[in-house]
Amino acid sequence: SLGGVMSAVQGICELMYQKRVAALSSECAVLLLSNAASAAVRKEVVADFTCIGGGIEGIVGHLQVLRVCEVNARDMSSLRLSQKRFKQLVERLQLFITTRLFPAKPEELPPMAKCSWWIPSATKVLSLLNAANSISSPPIIPFSDFYNLTLDHIDFMEDYQTWQAHGNSNRFTFCQFPFILSTVVKKAIIQRDSEQQMISMARQTLVDKVSRRQRVDMSLLFLNIKVRRLQLVSDSLDEKSSFSLIFYAALMKCFFFLCVSITGMFTYVKDSQCHWFSSWKCDNCSEFRLVGALMGLAVYNSITLDIRFPPCVYKKLLTPPIIPCDPDAPVGMATLTLDDLQQIMPDLAHGLGELLSYEGNVEEDFYTTFQVFQEELGVVKSYNLKPGGDKIPVTNQNRREYVQLYIDFLLNKSIYRQFAAFYHGFHSVCASNALMLLRPEEVEILVCGNPNLDMSSLQRVAQYEGYSKTDPTIRAFWDVVLGFPLELQKRMLHFTTGSDRVPVGGMADLNFKISKIDVSTDWLPVSHTCFNQICLPPYKSKKELRQKLTIAISNAEGFGLE
Repeated sequence: SLGGVMSAVQGICELMYQKRVAALSSECAVLLLSNAASAAVRKEVVADFTCIGGGIEGIVGHLQVLRVCEVNARDMSSLRLSQKRFKQLVERLQLFITTRLFPAKPEELPPMAKCSWWIPSATKVLSLLNAANSISSPPIIPFSDFYNLTLDHIDFMEDYQTWQAHGNSNRFTFCQFPFILSTVVKKAIIQRDSEQQMISMARQTLVDKVSRRQRVDMSLLFLNIKVRRLQLVSDSLDEKSSFSLIFYAALMKCFFFLCVSITGMFTYVKDSQCHWFSSWKCDNCSEFRLVGALMGLAVYNSITLDIRFPPCVYKKLLTPPIIPCDPDAPVGMATLTLDDLQQIMPDLAHGLGELLSYEGNVEEDFYTTFQVFQEELGVVKSYNLKPGGDKIPVTNQNRREYVQLYIDFLLNKSIYRQFAAFYHGFHSVCASNALMLLRPEEVEILVCGNPNLDMSSLQRVAQYEGYSKTDPTIRAFWDVVLGFPLELQKRMLHFTTGSDRVPVGGMADLNFKISKIDVSTDWLPVSHTCFNQICLPPYKSKKELRQKLTIAISNAEGFGLE
């Protein structure tokens, strides 16, 4: 019967979860949700599950969770669910959790005390589906489809503190399953946790001063620094005693932009349109620590930065997600692949891919060794990928080792000192165990914002100075912007805010403002990028506004003109 199949499925899920089976393919996940198990296997699983689930009452509770899924043999055309069916399954489990947390009619459900296993059970099934989705290439559905936005409204700090106190023990918390928590929740947890740590440090400093009968100077809670534009980094390092402070967004974006673009610490790779660490810039790694701290401050203060690091940077920032106790422990040494190199150096990645797929004699035709060459300040230097690498030829048998060592050298070892300083700078501000909840993609969203634009939402939350939302100029502005193609909408946002992305909290967090400027209508629109403000002359027609706005946004760099 369908009920028997569901009991067996839930039993298998529970057994797999209890035994912490990590290597779960998408096919395995689908097999769990099919009726492929024999009657004998189902009987054995149900018997085992009775011990795990707490008797018949436990089985009934888990059965009710799985009944939401409506899984039966007719849904299974193969051992792999379609994307549509897989997504439906995830949505139904999410709906079950939402309904149990916030029931429309509580009287129709058993008391929470009698069905406390429902939500943990559904979440564990979701964790198996999420694991299958994560290791499927490409993923069946976006990782964000596993977010349950209802959890934005629970006391997630209590959940986090419980998780901190009990870890991954038998006491259920949603933080044990971070895939289900939205980026908004994770960002809030990081901010509050980091803030509590900073307050605790400040309080301890004050107590220490009082205990030593020293004069308490409240200015120690703030840090004022004076910097010159042409000596930005050196002045900052001279005056910086601690970067655990709150930065004005107006200054942070410009400060970070200048640090990245004018110091030479990062190389802009045109082929991939991203910044990468300069392998030769290692004379003063404190500069990289400063930039890392600035990026951490941006996350802490909800400031979106216009920086294009490749995705592997965020993988490295989470390797490990918290600073090791051992100061000599390596950091940032992530396991990276040819796909990661492709996002930085596409031509080189293509060449290495050709080497891997070459069907001829690699040793004779390529005539290369385990030695690579790198240009640094006009000087070509050689590096062995392994001891004696200059004398070890690359062959059909060892070419995969060669490619992996080459990738590791380029993305890890050659920039280790620079990235380690950057890593420690970032984690000196975002010193929260909540970083363990994040995926690399989520760290990127926290730093750079969300690429999905909704200009209608921006229109709803826009603020006005000198204009009202009913003025002809404002109505013409929104008619023009909403009619722009996506690329021009991004340019307009970049022109006004210095970034073409949206903060994690949505358009409302931008504090987007349109101001009136009493100048001739021959003028182009002007922006105050640091304040997310665009100033419009009172143009006489929509055509004139479209023409002048298009010229302005098409020639903007973000903090100046191209």
